Amino acid sequence: MSVDSNEDRLSGARVLVVEDEAAISMLLEDMLLDFGCEIVGPAARLATALEMARNESFTVAILDVNVAGEPIYPVAELIAERNLPIVFSTGYGGAGIREPFRDRPVVQKPFSQADLKRTLAAAIAGAEG
Repeated sequence: MSVDSNEDRLSGARVLVVEDEAAISMLLEDMLLDFGCEIVGPAARLATALEMARNESFTVAILDVNVAGEPIYPVAELIAERNLPIVFSTGYGGAGIREPFRDRPVVQKPFSQADLKRTLAAAIAGAEG
């Protein structure tokens, strides 16, 4: 399957956004809207993210690894139990991701729109494959 058809998977995708920094959250939202995605959230606190991970309908989640000083892994575990794809967002790169989530895609801050698009499309394609 070509990259273009993978990226077409983003049109209409519902994306859970968990990010505590307002500027990054707004940037993510703008990028996602450009891709044709629907935004679920954003959640800026762990408690809100946990509730949304449990109760909301979404295609893929973008999770900041550290949300207001709290690690995101309880949210990641809930999403993994639902067999939904996760993309981690971090300034520390993939080495900062804990097991058992090291195999999940990571976008390293600051990331480009092209990097985000490619990573999200690949995460969705991997979940469908």
